[in-house]
Amino acid sequence: MRIGVASFSHETCTFCPKPTTVEDFEAGGVEYGKEILARSRGIPNYINGFILASEEEENVELVGLLAASRSRGGSSGSWLTEECFDKYSKGIAGELEKNGPIDGVLLALHGAMAAKGYMKPEAEVVRRCREVVGPDVPIMVTLDLHANEDHELTDAADGVFILKTYPHVDSEEIGYIAAKCMIKTIRGDLKPVMSIEKPRIITPSVYQGTGEYPAKEIMERAFRWENTEPDCICVSVAFGFAYADVPDVGATVIAVTDNNKPLADKIVTDVSDYIWSLREPFAGKKLPKTKEGVKEAIKLAKEDKTPVIVADHSDRMGDSTWILKELMDQGASNFCVATISDEKAIKMIQQNAALGETITVKIGGRNGKYAGEPVEITGEVTYLDECQYVLSGPMSHGDTRKLGYTAVLSFGDNNHVILTPTLHQVLDDAIFPAVNLSLDDLEIVAIKSRVHFRAFYNDHAGSIVVIDAPGLGPADLSQHTYENIPKNLYPLE
Repeated sequence: MRIGVASFSHETCTFCPKPTTVEDFEAGGVEYGKEILARSRGIPNYINGFILASEEEENVELVGLLAASRSRGGSSGSWLTEECFDKYSKGIAGELEKNGPIDGVLLALHGAMAAKGYMKPEAEVVRRCREVVGPDVPIMVTLDLHANEDHELTDAADGVFILKTYPHVDSEEIGYIAAKCMIKTIRGDLKPVMSIEKPRIITPSVYQGTGEYPAKEIMERAFRWENTEPDCICVSVAFGFAYADVPDVGATVIAVTDNNKPLADKIVTDVSDYIWSLREPFAGKKLPKTKEGVKEAIKLAKEDKTPVIVADHSDRMGDSTWILKELMDQGASNFCVATISDEKAIKMIQQNAALGETITVKIGGRNGKYAGEPVEITGEVTYLDECQYVLSGPMSHGDTRKLGYTAVLSFGDNNHVILTPTLHQVLDDAIFPAVNLSLDDLEIVAIKSRVHFRAFYNDHAGSIVVIDAPGLGPADLSQHTYENIPKNLYPLE
């Protein structure tokens, strides 16, 4: 039994200014063949889940095809260019043709990709694979919890399996479930059928954390169906990605059963109705604005509830200065902003200062009104080098993060700003020793994250403040002008 494995993944904020190109994916690294499996082995991701499932079985060979999932700047990139989408989607199909015959195809996709010329990109990836393998070879897909999908994907694939956690700590588990379903399907031990329903709700990512009400209760309802119905293979709920202006945006419920379509229909209707019943608490939460949130963080620091993690959830470009400026204006000390993306400032530091020297430079605020104004810092250069580190927390544990040329400016009363070339989301504490800082010496740490940081910091922070600063990923979705989304989505209807 030979099963092709491929990945093509991007979470696209279509309101960001810069398109996502082939060069962005190539800079992040694209893998082919055995390299795909080797790179994922031991890392808790979808593909390692595929590997673990295959190694429990006899005569199952995984065939690496193509993996393009690490674009430069991540979700700070806007629409994939048509050239970019075609290169990798056709590339997967081409590798399938080259490596045939194949008995099944496992695709680790995202679900919130947006591509010029293709309004349903993940479905199009599956269709292009289907053209190669034909109607009888099963194709199964794993997706991120923020996926925007509709029937076009379930019409094209044989099984769709979506993460149930945010922070995403079950990627390996979902990959394992998908691969087990694939192996049993190829052997004729089960016949997957799917149903799909969309409850007409759109929510900001910051409200979708599955450790909190009502997302937690929604996922518990999905688990209840899986645990009580023998024919139920998987119940998936994607909460959607509100910052992609696409026709299938918003929440989606998908059920996979063993040849039991009435059961699948019943499940998706039940879970979808349940989500709709929780629409007001789900979409209607409130977060403190910048001034109020920073004031609260300083108060918590004075109460020794440290480190205080300040999460800027709305910065999608990485160069927002709102929280940095407010920390300075309110006289905060012992703080670190990790990170601000500003390649121009890094180059200026490289050209005009050496390690240990003092420099005055304006940082951040380079991508329009939502990024704020550049902030002038006079500080000592305490780090200036290529930076990489290995993740130590639950999210993608053991994976290597390569930041590129990075600088740290230290100023005032033990205050620091980490400058990176692109948007960088801090998931745990591994970045700090990598740039010669210690989390133990900091009272306030401001990061660019919505929920993922909680996988580590819920256990390691003294307190947490999530701030609704201005940005391209706001809690108030009415900030954006949508052109492609359905007109009956709550709360925008």
